Amino acid sequence: MRKVLVLCILLTASAEIFAQVEPLWIQDTSFVKELYIMKNKFQSLSFTGYLQVQYQKAGSAGITSYNGGSFAPLSDERFRIRRGRFRLDYERRTNAGFYRYNFALQFDGTERGVNIRDMFGRIYENKWNCFVATAGVFNRPFGYELNYSSSLRESPERGRMSQILMNTERDMGAMLSFEPQDKTNKFYPLKIDAGLFNGQGLTGAGEFDSYKDFIGRISLRRTKIASDFYVSGGLSYLNGGFANGSDVFFRAGTGTTGNAAFVPDTSASNVNSKSPRIYYGADLQLAWDNALGRTELRAEIINGTQSATYGTSVTPGILPVNSMSKPEPVFVRSFTGAYFYFLQTFLKKHQVVLKYDWYDANSKVDGNELFTADFFGPADLRYDTFGAGYVYYMNDNLKFVLYYDHPVNEKSALPGYSSDLNDDTFTIRAQFRF
Repeated sequence: MRKVLVLCILLTASAEIFAQVEPLWIQDTSFVKELYIMKNKFQSLSFTGYLQVQYQKAGSAGITSYNGGSFAPLSDERFRIRRGRFRLDYERRTNAGFYRYNFALQFDGTERGVNIRDMFGRIYENKWNCFVATAGVFNRPFGYELNYSSSLRESPERGRMSQILMNTERDMGAMLSFEPQDKTNKFYPLKIDAGLFNGQGLTGAGEFDSYKDFIGRISLRRTKIASDFYVSGGLSYLNGGFANGSDVFFRAGTGTTGNAAFVPDTSASNVNSKSPRIYYGADLQLAWDNALGRTELRAEIINGTQSATYGTSVTPGILPVNSMSKPEPVFVRSFTGAYFYFLQTFLKKHQVVLKYDWYDANSKVDGNELFTADFFGPADLRYDTFGAGYVYYMNDNLKFVLYYDHPVNEKSALPGYSSDLNDDTFTIRAQFRF
C-alpha cells in the first residue's frame, strides 16, 4: 500500500518534486530508483491524435466517390467519423540532441471499427547523423500528397490518382534513408529514400505473392531561396507488381478493324508471372509570405504502367478472383495523373483552397474509342476533378472545413457514360486535434 501511495504522488507531482528524486536515490531506495528511471523513459513518450467528424451531401444516391468512399445505394447524405487517430511515439536522443531511435504506433478508429495505421521502428546512425533505417508499417516514400498528413491536408481527401495507385498510403516494408539531422550540414536539404514493400498496402490480409515493390525518392526539403520565398519538391520511382493468377494478360493494342482495343495474350506461362506496376513521379511546392498572408502552389504528376482488372484500375489488395473464386485476367494500362493546389491564407486563420486533379486510367485511348466489344469498360475512363473549399483554423486544436468536389467523367459510348454523372459531393468537417 505504501508503494502504491508513493507511486501516485510521484507520477502526478510537478517538475520540482521530480527534482528531489535524486537525493532519495542516494539513500539507496531501490523503488524510488526504479521510478526515476520510469520517469526518464516517459519524458521520451508522446501521445498525439485527431478526430474528423463530417457531414456529406451527394449529387445523387449511391454514387461512387473518392471523397470519403462511395455512398450506400439508397443514400445521398451521411454523417460519419472519417478518421479518429491516436498515435504513440517513443524516442531517444543523443546528448547533442540527435535522434538515436524512434518507435511509432498509430490506430485509426471510426464507427466501423479500429485498425492499425502505423507500426514502425526507426534506427538512426549517429557517427555522421545522416542515415536512418525504417521497418514496419509506414507511409510509402512516393510523392508529396501521399505523405502529407490527413490532419494537415487542406482538402478532405487525397486526389483520385493517389487513392487508386496507392490504395491506402501505407504498406509493410523496410527502407533506408539519407536524411541529415544536423541543419549545419551542407547536404541537410537533401533527402533520399529507398525501400522494398509488399505492394498491396493495408487493403488485404497480408502478402499474397513473392513480388515486392521497390520505391525510391530524391527530394529537396523546404528551403528558403529568397526573402519570404520557399521551395521544395522531389522525384519518385516505383517498380513492382503482383502475381497474375490467370493465364491471360490484356494489353492495349489494335483490333481486327484497326481500332484501339485490348488484345488478349493467352499463355500457360502467364500464370504467376508478374503484372507490372511502374510509376514515375515529380512534385513541386512553392510558398511565399506576402501582404495578404501566405500563398502556396503545389503540383505533382505521375505516369507509367498500372495492372489491375477489367472492372477497376485500383491496385488489388488480394489476388483478383471473380464471383466463382477463379482468377481474373489482368489488364495492363498506361496511365497519367496529376493534381494542382492553390492555397491562400489570410490572418493565419482563414484559408481558401482551389484544387484540380485528373486521372486517366488508359491514356492511350480516348473516350470515343471505348467500346465494350473491344474489352473496354468504365475503368478505362478519364476523370477530371475540380474542388474548392474554405478552412477556418479556430485555434491549434480545432479547425472547420467546407469543401465542394466536382468530378467530371470522360464521355463515351459505354453504357451509362454518355454524359457527366451527377456525383458531386459537399463536405462539412470539424477536426479536433491534440
